[in-house]
Amino acid sequence: MSWELLLWLLALGALLALLVQLLRFVRADGDLTLLWAEWQGRRPEWELTDMVIWVTGASSGIGEELVYQLSKLGVSLVLSARRVQELERVKRRCLENGILKEKDIFVLPLDLTDRSSHEAATKAVLQEFGKIDILVNNGGQSQRSLCVDTNLDVFKELMELNYLGTVSLTMCVLPHMIERKQGKIVTVNSLLGIISAPLSSGYCASKHALRGFFNCLRVELAEYPGIVISNICPGPVQSNIVKNSLTEEVTKSVGIDTVQSHKMATSRCVRLMLISMANDLKEVWIADHPFLLVVYLWQYMPTWAWWLTNILGKKRIENFKNGLVRPIYTILNQSCSKVWHFLVLENFLVTLHHDVRIVSPMQICWFTINYYWSWRKKFLQGKKSYIAILSSTLPD
Repeated sequence: MSWELLLWLLALGALLALLVQLLRFVRADGDLTLLWAEWQGRRPEWELTDMVIWVTGASSGIGEELVYQLSKLGVSLVLSARRVQELERVKRRCLENGILKEKDIFVLPLDLTDRSSHEAATKAVLQEFGKIDILVNNGGQSQRSLCVDTNLDVFKELMELNYLGTVSLTMCVLPHMIERKQGKIVTVNSLLGIISAPLSSGYCASKHALRGFFNCLRVELAEYPGIVISNICPGPVQSNIVKNSLTEEVTKSVGIDTVQSHKMATSRCVRLMLISMANDLKEVWIADHPFLLVVYLWQYMPTWAWWLTNILGKKRIENFKNGLVRPIYTILNQSCSKVWHFLVLENFLVTLHHDVRIVSPMQICWFTINYYWSWRKKFLQGKKSYIAILSSTLPD
């Protein structure tokens, strides 16, 4: 075999590898590090068995689904939330569908805003099971209101619940993990802990604070490699988070069921969370496109991201003021054209980075051509406006 033929074969192999990676990215519903772990990493069924896992916010949404999937892995569960009846309902379903017995599930009512109770709650878990292997900080609440119209009590409540309550419980569990020199602290954050969106100023602030705190804590615990700090950042997921969101007053919530068809299935989100937990990933992004594309944009091209956010934000605020849960889709030819060409630029993310969140030149070419013609055709046919979709469904 000649050297020239060998080089051609190597080049062909590299090209095929790039095409496979491109297809994975186009179909991705999580960052590339997470998807690699799903493909080649450790399985939750191998890594999480026989562990004691404490889940807050376990009465609904992501927390409820997480408990159901964990119940099939042979773990011991601690279920915490404020609504005792809902926790008992979740426990009954775990016993019906999982492989756990009554003694394997401990229902522990907990109010994250009552920080004085966290120490006693931690002692109760240790007395029940003797250890805490994983703490999943999932409790929290969102917001839907303009900043200028929002009472300061709303911001206080969001910080108390989403940030200070989570930090307080973590600080109670942490000494036990340091003593054992092992453990996992998994915090369900949000894409809005990375980016920002209008109508969620207090929620964004609390989630940004969480991300900063746990990133700092991870560094401070570097001398304990057995203690893993993980930030889980999901985009829109099917749940009641919007319905239960606070508005301009702390006593008022949205109270309206919103369209969920564009959101990721809760079961898929939780499966990717379990993959992250099994592989000790430090931070993961879980979202379908276009939300995943947007967060990559914020990571690598923040100036352009601000420009796009201003366009989408104005539309979202306009819809909110008009009382629209979701906008009436119209063709905004000029705006859509600008946003589309901008989204093509988003693919130019080729930046040296310590992570594998990198798009190759071949990916850029293929992805740009494919998406340009597909979305151009949809715009010309009068399909739903891309900008309208984004402006109404920014992640929670």
